[in-house]
Amino acid sequence: MSLTPTAVAVDDLDRAREGDREALAVLLIPVLDPAYRLAMAILRRREAAEDAVQDACFKAIRAIGRFEGDRERLRPWFLTIVANQCRSHIRRPIWRWLPLSETEVDPGRSVEDQVTRGADLRRELGRLDREQRLVLALFYHLDLPMEEVAAVLGVSVSAARSRLYRAVGALRERLGEAEELP
Repeated sequence: MSLTPTAVAVDDLDRAREGDREALAVLLIPVLDPAYRLAMAILRRREAAEDAVQDACFKAIRAIGRFEGDRERLRPWFLTIVANQCRSHIRRPIWRWLPLSETEVDPGRSVEDQVTRGADLRRELGRLDREQRLVLALFYHLDLPMEEVAAVLGVSVSAARSRLYRAVGALRERLGEAEELP
């Protein structure tokens, strides 16, 4: 009898719940990149993002025994821990969300206009409240489906959509633009 990948995954999750750190590592490794990207989007400093993800890993080790979901719920569960760690790392209300190198290039605009637009976007993102920045980072920066955004935020899907809609609206208003945001 051979084990299917699903059987192995369930076995890893069961072993992790019983305290097997290697099994938990196998489960978390695929989630570390999105976790780091989320932390970078929120904290904007490599060292702080690494610390937040590392702290989240320690919290996951301590909390995995209480995790009641299946493997599909592991990613939103861990990203919630990361988001909470990032919230605890934030000491000042304004931060920059995206470095200029990550803004999209629009061939229809001049370089100066694109640089100005990128700087304006970062400035106005920094002026949004933390929850608005978080929902924007989860949906646009990490490309999470709305169901996972809702799970990370700890709200219903409709509440997550509403928060995203309000955050985009606030950003549009701050930028003074009626055009579609990315």
